[in-house]
Amino acid sequence: MAKKPVSKSPRKQRKRAQETAMHERKNLLKCRLDEFLQEEYGLRSLVVKKGDLVRIMRGQFRDTEGKVTGVSYKRRVVFLDSATITKADGKEATVPVHPSNLMLVKLELNDERKALIENKVMKIAESEE
Repeated sequence: MAKKPVSKSPRKQRKRAQETAMHERKNLLKCRLDEFLQEEYGLRSLVVKKGDLVRIMRGQFRDTEGKVTGVSYKRRVVFLDSATITKADGKEATVPVHPSNLMLVKLELNDERKALIENKVMKIAESEE
């Protein structure tokens, strides 16, 4: 299976990301792992999920940690309980954060995710041999 050629043009990259199928957009929501998690699992990044604990690395809410309350595949953003603003009418609103600005600190592990991590580690080990 040959890889598709990837353009260096930012316009074409944005267009490709925008036109990506919904089930493939999940891979665009990857966050890098904390140093301790990288050592523990042998992976550099994982797809962020609801319930994970993340640290915001860039932007208005830098250096705050929060739990993921929602993930939007369509908009490619993550919503956190600690990233909120007060609107003019007094209501609290969550601020969407791009996953590239986040770092996973603690994972919400279930059987499906454990199996996914094991499969990734096995693929990495096979490719090194």
